[in-house]
Amino acid sequence: MSVTSLIAPQIPLLRRYARALSGSQKSGDAYVVALLETLVADQNLFDRAVDPREELYRVFSRIWNAMPLNGSDVPMAVAAHDRRLDAITPLPRQAFLLTAMEGFDHRESARILGVGPKKFADLIEKAGKEIGALVASIAVIIEDEQIVAMALENLLVGLGHVVAGTARTRAEAVALACAKRPGLVLADIQLADGSSGLDAVNEILQTFDVPVIFITAYPEALLTGERPEPTFLISKPYAEDTVKAVVSQALFFNVEARSAQRRSA
Repeated sequence: MSVTSLIAPQIPLLRRYARALSGSQKSGDAYVVALLETLVADQNLFDRAVDPREELYRVFSRIWNAMPLNGSDVPMAVAAHDRRLDAITPLPRQAFLLTAMEGFDHRESARILGVGPKKFADLIEKAGKEIGALVASIAVIIEDEQIVAMALENLLVGLGHVVAGTARTRAEAVALACAKRPGLVLADIQLADGSSGLDAVNEILQTFDVPVIFITAYPEALLTGERPEPTFLISKPYAEDTVKAVVSQALFFNVEARSAQRRSA
């Protein structure tokens, strides 16, 4: 079986991971393209004896850690084996996302990152401390299923955030978000009246910037790279650790962006 046929089914979820790492659809997708071009140039980088998804993430991690983070011009066809493995994106966050969002176990994740078991355990511990240091935020939930909305609210409150309210339709969502100006939005795609959570968020973002996490049963449909798409996605049914991981990433990049704005002011 060719390398292309082995990795093709894994690309949508790799896009999700890359976007979560970079905080940007454009940057995340550019790194995935760099991976694909690298493998076209040298298929020997890919070990076919290993689980294809695990091996794809391993090669991606080598490329990711060897490139300038979020550069406007991401070089393609990088010779990953010639580059030094630098923690340009903090390794603790990579370790946390690999386990909490992508579902790899510690052994698989350690291999993906090229570290030993002790080092990986240290990375996970450090990630927990970094996440705990994030500033608490005010959140709005756009979700038409009451049980899911309550579960998300309890989870966010448990993380130290305040939930300003829950909306079940596009109109409710826009009105609530514009009134409360939250620092985080969690949004379902299909809403109670048949309206779209995507449309609600796009309308909200025309008024003010806020990190948004979409929750959908079909994330692959939003991970084609062919149009403007959400940066942060969670698959339904979701695991609590996944929500925690993605919330931490979304808030991390929001804090980073605000810090950069203050520095340039």
